[in-house]
Amino acid sequence: MRVARHRSIVGRVHAQGTATTDELAALCGVSLATTRRDLIELERLGALRRVHGGAVPAGDADAVRGFAEVAATHAADKHAVARRAAAMVHDGDCVVLDIGTTTRLLAAELRGRPVTVVTASLAVLDVLRDDDAVELILLGGVVRRTYHSLVGSLTEDAVRQVGGSHVFLGASGVRPDGTVLDTTAVEVPVKRALLQAARTSVLLVDRHKLPGTGSLRVCEAGAVDVLLTNDGADPATLAACRAAGTEVVLA
Repeated sequence: MRVARHRSIVGRVHAQGTATTDELAALCGVSLATTRRDLIELERLGALRRVHGGAVPAGDADAVRGFAEVAATHAADKHAVARRAAAMVHDGDCVVLDIGTTTRLLAAELRGRPVTVVTASLAVLDVLRDDDAVELILLGGVVRRTYHSLVGSLTEDAVRQVGGSHVFLGASGVRPDGTVLDTTAVEVPVKRALLQAARTSVLLVDRHKLPGTGSLRVCEAGAVDVLLTNDGADPATLAACRAAGTEVVLA
């Protein structure tokens, strides 16, 4: 029973971005005291963060699920987005790849091509490390093992030295008004720096992230040049992105 409650609590908090103690108690059919004890334990495990009156996702929410599990979620849609993104890249381009499971798939699509790839993603490094055709530049920083990435002030400073043709970004979701969201505090400053690292910024999100959730705002609608997602994504969210000046490309 306790494991099932914990699963329900974490699922609700991550789905909504926040949840009150009263709401979670009603969801699980238990007392407020039991719910508070559950939240204390889940925070200790790193599954969420307690706030006054409820809980929000932990700063490292994706790490609770793990990189492999995230990669397996909606894999076909992510592959379609990655293939379409690769078609935007021309031989000789310098592209910057954000961390994440979709950018790792994009890296696989770029194997064997005469391009330069700049990244703070250890997953991208694993895909391209033995490819002599690709010039691979790895940004410095602190290793975040749970999500195969480099983060911190060294990463942010290194990003500011980069000037690519395209930067391909990931995110946890896009709000109905077009705001780009993420769930990990240490990744957000890097993403914001990446927005300035190339002539064209491209947000890669599968259709299930439109609209999506996240506890932290990366940027407002219109800050990204291109939104690349799947056919079948929420029409209202796509319309809000277009109205803000973002080009929408469907895979």
